[in-house]
Amino acid sequence: MANTAANPEKIRCDACPVMCYIADGRSGACDRYANEGGQLVRLDPLTILGRRVEKGDGLVPFLDASREWDGDIITPGNMFVTAVGAGTTYPDYKPAPFIVSSTVQGLDMVTVVSEGIFSYCGAKIKIDTDRHLGPERNFVRAQGETVGHVTTGEYGSQMLSLGGVHHLTGGGKKEGRVTCATLLALCNGEAVELTIDEGSQLVVQANRAPVINGEVERRMRVGCGSATVGMFASQWLGLADEVVVVDDHITGVMSEHQAGKVIGWRKTGIRIKGRRSTPGRYFQVAEPGTGWGGTNLSDPLSILGDFDPKVARSGQSLLMVSTTGEHFAYYELDEDLRPVEKDMPDRLRPSIARIEENCEAALCSVLFMGGAGGSLRAGVTENPVKLTRSVQQALTRVTCGGAPAYRWPGGGITVMTDVSRMPENSFGHVPTPALVAPIEFTMRREDYEALGGHMDHVMPLEDAAKGMTGPQSDHILKGRRQVRPNAENPWPVRVQDD
Repeated sequence: MANTAANPEKIRCDACPVMCYIADGRSGACDRYANEGGQLVRLDPLTILGRRVEKGDGLVPFLDASREWDGDIITPGNMFVTAVGAGTTYPDYKPAPFIVSSTVQGLDMVTVVSEGIFSYCGAKIKIDTDRHLGPERNFVRAQGETVGHVTTGEYGSQMLSLGGVHHLTGGGKKEGRVTCATLLALCNGEAVELTIDEGSQLVVQANRAPVINGEVERRMRVGCGSATVGMFASQWLGLADEVVVVDDHITGVMSEHQAGKVIGWRKTGIRIKGRRSTPGRYFQVAEPGTGWGGTNLSDPLSILGDFDPKVARSGQSLLMVSTTGEHFAYYELDEDLRPVEKDMPDRLRPSIARIEENCEAALCSVLFMGGAGGSLRAGVTENPVKLTRSVQQALTRVTCGGAPAYRWPGGGITVMTDVSRMPENSFGHVPTPALVAPIEFTMRREDYEALGGHMDHVMPLEDAAKGMTGPQSDHILKGRRQVRPNAENPWPVRVQDD
């Protein structure tokens, strides 16, 4: 921070590469830092996770976020200073804004807290739906700009990969700005409209059902067509002569399937158009789409060939159903062995309801993924590779806003975190463009010393909880908030896994 000769009323913020000159009463381009009377102020409150134990009650909320902590309720073992609102290590020579010491189970621990400026980051989106959203590798767009692509589908889910350095910095200015804004909104739990080239229009929001082409999706499939046949074979025995479970990936045919053969299912002479894999399992019965079982089918009979007259018989019954139970139809063969649709018999309705019951609710999951590079590691130690090795050896635990982070194997510190398990509004941005995300490194004090940590900047947890800034900070905190930890998260400071 420094005054300028030309504009003495402005101060310079060096919290990111933009290096804003901020006038009194105004904030910088990121809306994270402001000038209050010539003092650089961090606008977002420092977020502290807190829990307390009362007799017989277990864990209860720490405090309402609107209340100030009086310092008398929480013991150090029940507080954790997150990096949300803490400030950054940029430029790289700075130690982290908070290097906090605490005692856990009689052991001295250190947590290094910093908001990272991530140019190398993105979001992985898991959309639980049986519908085809778009061809793999096709672009995903927001506001007309390319922000990612469709990646390989997984079991009952479609996957998108958004962001990354090439979209943030490798394209035009608008592409970078839109990509950053899209990532920021998704990671902070907001709804985002996306379109897929040659595919669907989507509204995606963490922990909410996807909206696909204007329709709210209700459920993900129970399994592929083959798996559905296997799961419910015994329940259909004696209720229908043939069952076909239509699926974009693997359509199942009961009378040919091993599950049917094991329980004594009779042959029906059915013929399926598609590529036969193994008995009762067919690939490519139709093109992908938003119809029956993730195909483009509106009429399931289009996948059937002529029945074998040597085996099939008039009056033979056929149930066709999708992998979600959303689509179903009942047929009986006429004198010419052609299926004729009939009303669904009551005896089959419970089995369709059972398929629906076994389908989980459609949901969007948003996982932040980023690589912790130079400035983050230099804020922890003067020899950054030692932090990398400490993380790889599991001597140092990595969290994001107190939420557990999965570290990808191999070199570097590449982490992935479910944003729904992080505190509200954990993410920010800088207009370089880049995403700002919280990250914490927790280890034993002796391990922190061994990796060459900034020991002269360690401060007691009690001081950090009061909102005091360390000697390395060049800004003051505007405020602090205390929030209850997510019930699904393990406590971030622990000697060994709970």
